[in-house]
Amino acid sequence: MTSEEHSATGSALDEPAATAGALPARHRVVQWATGGVGRAAIQAVRDHPELDLVACWVHSSDKVGVDAGVIAGIEALGVPATDDVEAILALDADCVVYAPLLPDPAEVARLLRSGKNVVTPVGWFHRSPGDEALEEAAREGGSTLHGTGIDPGGISDVFPLMLSAMSSATTFVRAEEFSDIRSYNAPDVVRQIMCFGGTPEAAMEGPMLGLLTGGFAQSIRLILDGMGFDPSAEIRTSQQVAVATEPIDSPAGVIEPGQVAGQRFCWEAVIDDQPVVRVAVNWLMGTEHLDPAWTLGAAGERYEIEVQGDPDLFVTLKGMQPETPEAGWERNPGVVATANHCVNSIPYVVRAYPGIRTYLDLPVIAGRAHPRFARRS
Repeated sequence: MTSEEHSATGSALDEPAATAGALPARHRVVQWATGGVGRAAIQAVRDHPELDLVACWVHSSDKVGVDAGVIAGIEALGVPATDDVEAILALDADCVVYAPLLPDPAEVARLLRSGKNVVTPVGWFHRSPGDEALEEAAREGGSTLHGTGIDPGGISDVFPLMLSAMSSATTFVRAEEFSDIRSYNAPDVVRQIMCFGGTPEAAMEGPMLGLLTGGFAQSIRLILDGMGFDPSAEIRTSQQVAVATEPIDSPAGVIEPGQVAGQRFCWEAVIDDQPVVRVAVNWLMGTEHLDPAWTLGAAGERYEIEVQGDPDLFVTLKGMQPETPEAGWERNPGVVATANHCVNSIPYVVRAYPGIRTYLDLPVIAGRAHPRFARRS
């Protein structure tokens, strides 16, 4: 939606983009950064019947001038990558898929102020103190900011909220990931930021808990808000590590005995000293030669969602982890799902009222049919 259209609407979401039987409007999309999520997003935009990729911003000078499709590992799309921020800001575009490794709020504010909506997997799943500058930038630009993804930003908030609609008088909500981290094709991140292969002391003192807490705490706040829990709930965090007892081979290199080979992070919302929401991740370098002897359990890699109420509900989600660690380095379904969630939200975000908009402000976001079966008239 243009700035003028955004400003004219007085509701969180405008009228549907198309009447029954009519082709929907098309939206011009910019891809910002081309890591794993960014590359998958380029393909998702190509396959989405309502979207056109018109620009691609890259950090690396080696990628400047290279076609975005080639960077993504697909056919050329006629969109050369650029590192010219000013050119992106001046471009006529409806939405930016903002997917750097770490967010830059000032950068996002400039995009919003230029009239471009922003969808991102790196934050803003829920409004937080300190977001006032971004709200102001969005109002100035008549634009919308929406954080989404998979974990956080999907499994850890929207799925539990949807499942909770089938229960009553809920007392506890849990969303938990169980993954073999060997499948994550970002060796520098795994070793230098996540601290796998380092000492337990380095991992416990490292940046990962702080980096993760921003997003997962927002997911918890979204559940508390959406389900009517007391918003004054305290959020407690915890971290545990396991070390290798023998050398563990991985695509990111060998993890030697005594080095970190497993990590667990947990966030709990507590009311009257009772946990009411728990979000957790379990990341292991395989399930052998660990101390403590952690495993992924009989169900293997998965996501679990639990709602305790009337009745109790429990869901296991499979398919978002690769079949083998090596397959994950070729194409990781979790990374693809993260990108898809961002891309599929674009038509809804473009029609939303300016500001930071969460799942609670938008309708149910749906994917689109394969181009072979998409609406033709």
